[in-house]
Formats: sequence, structure tokens, C-alpha cells
Amino acid sequence: MLSMYLPILLLFVLAALFAIFSVAIAPFIGPRRYNRAKLDYYECGIDPTPMPAGSHRFPIKYYLTAMLFIVFDIEIIFLYPWAVASGGAGSAGFGLFLLVEMILFIGTVFIAYAYIWRRGGLDWD
Repeated sequence: MLSMYLPILLLFVLAALFAIFSVAIAPFIGPRRYNRAKLDYYECGIDPTPMPAGSHRFPIKYYLTAMLFIVFDIEIIFLYPWAVASGGAGSAGFGLFLLVEMILFIGTVFIAYAYIWRRGGLDWD
């Protein structure tokens, strides 16, 4: 019975050995040509500017974009298995349960979408 899992175990061991080997050998064979630009901070191609310490706040657009991603990513993760499961739902009670769950979930997503829209998360100006 355990012999069925031997190829998977060997694959995990091989992956772990490759990861450990790659991390261990990198300092020895990697390039060592450090310069000022390579050691400087990187901010998406924009020259870093000094920020005041303490109370610097990020614009709300960053948080709204993250909320958009999370809400709609979770929606896809939840809707795909539901669509697969509801295709072969055997009992009527299970189908009704799925329908109610989807109505509640899509309602929640719609509330989040309306909030993001109202707060200007979809305006990229």
C-alpha cells in the first residue's frame, strides 16, 4: 500500500534537495559585481524619495485595489467548485442549499463591489 506513495515521496525529496542545493551554491557561483545602483532601493523604476518618518499615509487606491483583487479572486475560487458540484447535485435539498448559498455570496460580493465603486476604487485618474 505504501509503495504507491513512493514516487510522490521521491519527488518531494528531489525538490527539497534541489532547493537546498540551489540556495547553498548560489553565493559561491553567483556574480559578485555589486555597484551603487544594484545596492540601492528599488521602487518600480521610480527614484526613491525620502519620506517623512512616522505619519506618512498611503492613498486609499492601494487598499481598494487590494480589496478588488481579494474579493474577486475569492469569488472565482468559490464559484468554480460550486459550478462543478451543482452540475451533478443528487438531491433537491442540496441544490436548494447551493442556490441560497450562491445568492448570499453574490449579494456579499455585490455589496463589496458597490463599496469599492463608491469609494473611487475603479477610477484610475
